[in-house]
Amino acid sequence: MNNPLPIEPVPAPSTVIALHCSGSGASQWRKLGEALGSRVSFVAPEHYGCDSTGPWSGERAFTLADEAGRTVDIIDAARGKVHLVGHSYGGGVALRVAMERPERIATLSLYEPSAFHLLRTMGKHGAHALAEIDAISKRTADSVSCGDYRGAAASFVDYWGGEGAWEALRPSVKAALTRWAPKAPLDFRALLDEPTSATAYASLRMPVLVMRGEHAPLPTRALAERLPILLSSARLAIVPRAGHMGPLTHADEVNAAITRHIFGFEAHGRPRDFERRRTAVVS
Repeated sequence: MNNPLPIEPVPAPSTVIALHCSGSGASQWRKLGEALGSRVSFVAPEHYGCDSTGPWSGERAFTLADEAGRTVDIIDAARGKVHLVGHSYGGGVALRVAMERPERIATLSLYEPSAFHLLRTMGKHGAHALAEIDAISKRTADSVSCGDYRGAAASFVDYWGGEGAWEALRPSVKAALTRWAPKAPLDFRALLDEPTSATAYASLRMPVLVMRGEHAPLPTRALAERLPILLSSARLAIVPRAGHMGPLTHADEVNAAITRHIFGFEAHGRPRDFERRRTAVVS
């Protein structure tokens, strides 16, 4: 009787974790999940302040480590390394997650990560950017403190999306952002008070794709250009005509860059042509 051929185990799909920006939710990454398809296991956890997650407990001062905890738990439960994606606040959280589990991250894809604590290390240019963030942070917090959640949300959206962005939103989106607004001061404070030093990021060895919009606001433009200098293996990609909300307004271009980054690593152990150009334009 012939011995049956051994059955080769089917490798489990890689896990991609995508972290949304402040005031958004998992739906921000729906098109990215579609672009990645069935070749990966796709997870988009929601932050504190979202309807699905509820508010922060208030038991102590809120930190990025608290926000990162849910993602760290997902990584600990996953098989093998994961690919981590983050936009704005989600990018700041992703960097914190990467520092906590560096050996478990295959690649990082960050669109204008708001690691505002680094602005203090960037001289006069960083000081101007930090003053801009301090101003919108204070304006948002002042509105929240007097109960004007709608005003806080409107200021926040118009800063990041441009003048008139709030009025252009659907009523249901305005209502969701108004419910979320009390979380905004916690996000700003957690990003500004993050204790990780600039030099510590050099310990991250995974390939990192940092993206920014052509029309990025000063703070996140400065950070997007600084991070590839701090990180050991990173490059910057610029999305033409996009602003800070590029993952939503220019989703096809941003998602194509992210999928190339992830699947280049999956196929070759490193994104293709990764070292050829330190700065590229997304097409």
